[in-house]
Amino acid sequence: MISASVPVTNPATTIDPAEAAHFGTMAAEWWDPNGSSAMLHKLNPVRLRYLRERIDAQWHGDDTSFTPLAGKSALDVGCGAGLLCEPLARLGAAVTGLDAAPENIAAARIHAGLSGLEIDYRAGSVEGLDGKTFDLVTSLEVIEHVSDPAGFVRGLADALAPGGLLVVSTPNRTALSRLAMITIGEGFAKIPKGTHDWDKFLTPEQLTAIIEGAGLTVIDKRGLSFSPARGFVLSDDLKLDYFVTAIRA
Repeated sequence: MISASVPVTNPATTIDPAEAAHFGTMAAEWWDPNGSSAMLHKLNPVRLRYLRERIDAQWHGDDTSFTPLAGKSALDVGCGAGLLCEPLARLGAAVTGLDAAPENIAAARIHAGLSGLEIDYRAGSVEGLDGKTFDLVTSLEVIEHVSDPAGFVRGLADALAPGGLLVVSTPNRTALSRLAMITIGEGFAKIPKGTHDWDKFLTPEQLTAIIEGAGLTVIDKRGLSFSPARGFVLSDDLKLDYFVTAIRA
């Protein structure tokens, strides 16, 4: 069963309507590993590896446990059709998935139902959560698509419970990211054209300043790199894409 919920509404929003519409057109293919979201499917194992590291470090977990998030709540902002929400639910969390595109939320609810998972999916903006907080807040490859990155991060920070963990990932604004994600990704791979605007990419220094400006403390940064032999891997190289983890100061 999937919990029913009303769409989140708030006049103050960091949603970019054009971006929401663009990603909404991808809803039907979100769970197809060979479709327009193929790159996200390739990224997901690396994302989950990093998240598991940070979860175990934050809550002193046993890395052999199948449910390290048991008894905890998680919010994924910009969840699409649930590629991250479903694994978080299987790790034991009570999961809320939030996305700007109602089409994605509809696809997410259907897929969760077929998977036998109870996930609270909501269409709307992080600014409309009305004070609800979560132990884990994630927003992966999303901040580069919002209208106001600082306002967006303030919303993420407001949704973070005391003792909670925030994990954000985004492309770096480098020549490598332009080549990989736009020239190659949108030119020859299956990433739909117009998905990325290189000018909206944030450097690690910029994102750190935004997160700290929202009252949080950055405790870890890690790169997401591509290896011809191994595919996407975690690394110390932040030039392509990177994760930032933060806690409340």
